[in-house]
Amino acid sequence: MTETGTGSQAWSGTGSEPRASAGPVAPETRPAGPEAGRGGAEAEPTGSGSDDRTPPKDDGTPPKDDRTAPKDDATPARTAPATTTAAAAAAKKAGGSDRNQSSSLRRALAVLGHVRDHGNGRGVPLAQLSEALGLNKSTVLRLTGPLLDEHLLDRDRETGWFRLGHGSLRLGQAYLSTLDLRSVAAEHLRRLQREAGETVHLTVWQAPGIVYLDKVEDETNVRMASRVGSRAPAYCTATGKAILAWLPDEAVTEVVAAGLRPVTAWTISDETHLRADLARIRARGYSIDDRENEPEVRCVAAPIFDHTGEVTAALSVSGLTSRMTAARVRSLGPVVAQVGLRISRELGSDRQTG
Repeated sequence: MTETGTGSQAWSGTGSEPRASAGPVAPETRPAGPEAGRGGAEAEPTGSGSDDRTPPKDDGTPPKDDRTAPKDDATPARTAPATTTAAAAAAKKAGGSDRNQSSSLRRALAVLGHVRDHGNGRGVPLAQLSEALGLNKSTVLRLTGPLLDEHLLDRDRETGWFRLGHGSLRLGQAYLSTLDLRSVAAEHLRRLQREAGETVHLTVWQAPGIVYLDKVEDETNVRMASRVGSRAPAYCTATGKAILAWLPDEAVTEVVAAGLRPVTAWTISDETHLRADLARIRARGYSIDDRENEPEVRCVAAPIFDHTGEVTAALSVSGLTSRMTAARVRSLGPVVAQVGLRISRELGSDRQTG
């Protein structure tokens, strides 16, 4: 059964500081006499008008440090006032601290991403990281610390260049071990089916044809004859051609050798025309089955790539020609291609286009 695709538009107060004394003063001592009860406040001047303070009693007791908050004096204590504490608590509650931590995490991830994208096997020098990310070298070194500890990054002992560490490999392997094409694609297929209102297929390559891995359809429409687990030729189905267009030339040769038997009056049945069609598919990013596998059905499909960048599957939208006009197929092609790229990214691919 061929597949045709539709889709929707793009998937779419502080306290004041303690009052300073009027000049260099030796560590304050408790004044003698009746003023001693003022907890370290200045003594009243004597009648002579002198600024000298009353000397402490020479009783062998060490002078008391006046840094504790006075009981009666208006001079504030050196400890943080309650308003400062309240402001800090409010800022923390508002997420200020979290924002700072998030900023550091984002910058550390930017360092990791730059090494991933520009390492080229040799690594990236500190100066390049600093310039590319707009960060001081000291900041870059601070950010790389935890990444080095977790072996997400390694640093060459001779050159000092940074490269991905084996921790990144373990992380990638752990992610890939949880991937299953059908489960990764499932929600994308359902969403595309709802928006297109037509049958959506997911197929995988099995030379020289394709195998239907999943199918999502609207039961109110005419049911497609395709069945999960069934096979179909690659040269006359939209998903087959979407995969074949990005496979090595040897795969095309294998398909041609297996025979290009006409299935309908519109089937491409010679090698020259097939290769020309595959070139057009690569150029626009999606394939079209224009009644090539079933005379009343049109399909539009796009490739799906894995973490190695190799094409392994394809998805499509199929419908009767009465609804899937040629114009509608052309308008839906880019939408289906974008869904294919989204699934590809979840599979670990870094491709931006087909």
